[in-house]
Amino acid sequence: RVSSVLNRDVKQFGKKHMFDGSEETCWNSDQGTCQWVTLDFPRPVKVSELHIQFQGGFSSRLCTLEGCRAGEELVRISHLYPEDIHAMQISFQVEETVLDKLRITFENSTDFFGRIVVYHLGVLGERL
Repeated sequence: RVSSVLNRDVKQFGKKHMFDGSEETCWNSDQGTCQWVTLDFPRPVKVSELHIQFQGGFSSRLCTLEGCRAGEELVRISHLYPEDIHAMQISFQVEETVLDKLRITFENSTDFFGRIVVYHLGVLGERL
């Protein structure tokens, strides 16, 4: 799930584009503060690393990672401080946590209107 999609145009800017492996497509949020992406896993996972590629000028200076097990409330895992660049950023080590749901909240957009553009999102770890 995502907080919003630009002009509700899911065909062109929907969440699926973060995971399709194409350099041509992306998820583009609508404007507003604190955009987010929530990933629900079909079974528990142990997350260890996060890969993300923003469009420069439409990234977040601060990301909050939250997670939980099924039926529980989200709890903060860590804060990430991405760069405002278009390159893949793969240096986000996450304290290994077992969870069924992961939420990434983009707290501080570099875009004046609060839009976020993500070309690639990868979560590394292991299935349990």
